Amino acid sequence: MSKADLDKLVAQFPQAIVSSHSNHGDDTAVVTATALKDVMRYLRDSAGFDFLVSVTAVDYFGREPRFEVVYHLRSMATGNRLRIKAPVHEEEGGPSAEVATVCDLWPTANWQEREVYDMFGIKFTDHPDLRRILMYEEFVGHPLRKDYPKEQRQPLIRRDYSLS
Repeated sequence: MSKADLDKLVAQFPQAIVSSHSNHGDDTAVVTATALKDVMRYLRDSAGFDFLVSVTAVDYFGREPRFEVVYHLRSMATGNRLRIKAPVHEEEGGPSAEVATVCDLWPTANWQEREVYDMFGIKFTDHPDLRRILMYEEFVGHPLRKDYPKEQRQPLIRRDYSLS
């Protein structure tokens, strides 16, 4: 994506784009979580970003909004890349934070969003199968949160894998 394309995105969604920058081929737009789905649909359908490279998150513990969900997009036709960041607030009185799923736009988001949910506790609304993917179901907490107590003991789970 060029600086002109990034400016076009900002013009298309003036209320949704919080900030943007384009430095040395590093094109980034920060999008409000409420407008994320519309922006992502536009990028896929109208701007040609047909490949979702990755979905991840960053925990800025002590800052509000605490989290950013980060999407890396690529156009297979042009080779252009774009990073979309969506600031996500931690829910008042609890550990959950939420943002809309993009599984319906890019099916590869399914497992990537599950990983973000498992490691950070960020929920993706309308996700078809939001459950842990790396940690076992009884695991307490989300290990990539900066306030996760590294000395915390987890319940031991005994599984019977016999074929009898």
